[in-house]
Amino acid sequence: MEITLTTPALLFPAISLLLLAYTNRFLALAGLVRNLKTQYQESLNPNLLGQISNLRTRILQIRNMQACAILSFFMCVLTMWLLYNGEQLIAKYSFGASLLLLMISLFISLREIQISVKALEIELSDLEELMKESKLKQN
Repeated sequence: MEITLTTPALLFPAISLLLLAYTNRFLALAGLVRNLKTQYQESLNPNLLGQISNLRTRILQIRNMQACAILSFFMCVLTMWLLYNGEQLIAKYSFGASLLLLMISLFISLREIQISVKALEIELSDLEELMKESKLKQN
């Protein structure tokens, strides 16, 4: 298979958008951690520590997603440089590594979403229990 300079360039917009999405997720989690920390300092609720621990795991996942996406981007640029210098075989391996890193980043993203959904399910179950208790008290 022959690859040209345009082949790795096709990944540039996709990787850039992924990095933007990952950064937005990171910023949202950072704000949530700050809010939970303030709530914990005010109430000393041990439930909040569990939530903060979950968020720490998710933040580490996002860091790893970003690292893999950045390395994928770097490998795309390296591929283009190698192609420019006529190193077709090494460029193929570099591009393959770029695709592999991008797949790893997407897999970590999927895992982070699963962790996020699990945390939301716990929150919803707590809310449902409070609603049931409230209804019992009203009756």
